[in-house]
Amino acid sequence: MEDIITHNIIEVQYKRSKLTLRLVVGVMFFLAGLCFASWASRIVTVQQTMGMSDAGLGAVLFSLPVGLMCSLPFSGWIITIIGSKRLLIIALVVYSLALISLSLAQNVVQLIGCLICFGFASNTVNIAVNTQAVASEVMYKKPIMASFHGLWSLAGFTGAGIGTFMIANGIVPLHHFILITGIVIVTIILTAKYLKDDKVTNSGPVFVMPDKSLITLGIIAMCSMICEGAMFDWSVIYFKKVVLAPTALVGIGFTAFMCTMAGGRFIADWFAHRYGLRRILQTSGTLTVTGLLIAVIFPYFYTAMAGFLLVGAGVSSVVPMVYSAAGRSKTMTPGVALAAVSTIGFIGFLFGPPIIGFIAGLATLRASFVFIAFMGTCVVVLSTKAKL
Repeated sequence: MEDIITHNIIEVQYKRSKLTLRLVVGVMFFLAGLCFASWASRIVTVQQTMGMSDAGLGAVLFSLPVGLMCSLPFSGWIITIIGSKRLLIIALVVYSLALISLSLAQNVVQLIGCLICFGFASNTVNIAVNTQAVASEVMYKKPIMASFHGLWSLAGFTGAGIGTFMIANGIVPLHHFILITGIVIVTIILTAKYLKDDKVTNSGPVFVMPDKSLITLGIIAMCSMICEGAMFDWSVIYFKKVVLAPTALVGIGFTAFMCTMAGGRFIADWFAHRYGLRRILQTSGTLTVTGLLIAVIFPYFYTAMAGFLLVGAGVSSVVPMVYSAAGRSKTMTPGVALAAVSTIGFIGFLFGPPIIGFIAGLATLRASFVFIAFMGTCVVVLSTKAKL
């Protein structure tokens, strides 16, 4: 009888600990998304304050992915030394402080430096929080990664709403960002102790060449992130120049894309648990291709919007599922594997939008969207042939 009672107590404690970890990791994803969305919501304000042209702003914003790429080898190295828990706490605090620095920049040079730091901290948070998500997923023994990324997307809507309120009431970015930083730091103080302490004393070599399976996962992520980056940077332009939507509605395509991308992440885990990783990646790629071809072949308001809805659903689960698979690597620790896959994947996010612009310049914007559809096809083909 005593053994049964002891077993039941241990089981209850385990269930409570894994639920607590899942909730806290979800909170960390939300905080990370809130920081990024807060900056995104005030970009126009900063542009107006500094008197930058659209071209000048585009050049300055390139500093963000530069910082992001610089952080990838650092994150893979440091996470093996201090663990993802400590790295996440430190990086998230730095991330929120870097947010404040963006509002304190007095000129373009200072803004570029602050953006590089912001991008560096952003991706360090990304690697650490996804490593914690892998640990939580291991405890649950089923896919839950996509729901965490769904909370990041939900934070994007929240941050955009807060930013809209701040702009409408004439609140300067400095005061806005101080408020967000305060929320982040207080929340970390209250919840960070429940994160999984995963520091290992003998983690093996830090720099290891990714095996073929990890490289394939990285290329799948890269193809999907080309599609995602194109939607972020070109969807509004597509609705303006190709669909010829009314000025007040040129953002409807991007909104449709964001809604299904966020919503898709909350149901992707169930789909992956029932049908497997390969099937969900194949379905995701197919939805992306279908949506883009609809928008290209039928460039009218409602058909294009329907196409963008499908694209959002298509890209929603690819990166979370790839991260989940990478975190279970047999040749690397989760943090190093995630850094390796992210390095390959973010090449697509970094260089995809400029490639789209180059193709649009040589041919047409519709032709460039056919190229994006081809990237969706690559997701289907690679996930079919890969050993997942």
